[in-house]
Amino acid sequence: MSEQEKDPSAVEQEPSPELVESSSESVEEVSADPLAELEVVKEALAATSKSLAEADMRAQAEIQNMRRRMEREVGNAHKFALEKFSADLLCVADNLERGLAALPTEDEHLRSAREGVELTLKALLDAFARHGIESVDPAGASFDPQLHEAMAMVPMPGAEANSVIEVLEKGYSLNGRLIRPARVVVAKNP
Repeated sequence: MSEQEKDPSAVEQEPSPELVESSSESVEEVSADPLAELEVVKEALAATSKSLAEADMRAQAEIQNMRRRMEREVGNAHKFALEKFSADLLCVADNLERGLAALPTEDEHLRSAREGVELTLKALLDAFARHGIESVDPAGASFDPQLHEAMAMVPMPGAEANSVIEVLEKGYSLNGRLIRPARVVVAKNP
């Protein structure tokens, strides 16, 4: 017996032409579909990658905007933290000024009291200046509703209409923000 008869697997058989044709067609079908699918997946992946990159860019911009906004808010909080306290102290300055106006300048017995009130007022105004509080004294200026509160309008011959003729109470601002408008009397046409 020959070796081919003993081992059937050792026999090489020629594939039939029909089998070769059908298998080559199925290989083409299999190879064509995965390439198309791969291309579709590749395009989808590229689109997803692009949208993720755009979303990341938007998120980074939003984070940067939030950081800037928080820095601005913290800066304003530091800058205007004294606003209520300052507004409460304004009446102290007003009362010291009224007290000075009420004290006679000629009386020798009240000279030291007057000097004490003047020094106290000066110390308070210096503290205001150190903390960014400035007075708004519009005497003779044009009336500005953003800075002044008109308490009365009085006909005044010789005065320009809408000009401040008397300051009843000075206004104040803290770091450029008005904390109290000046209370004024405004001239009107007679």
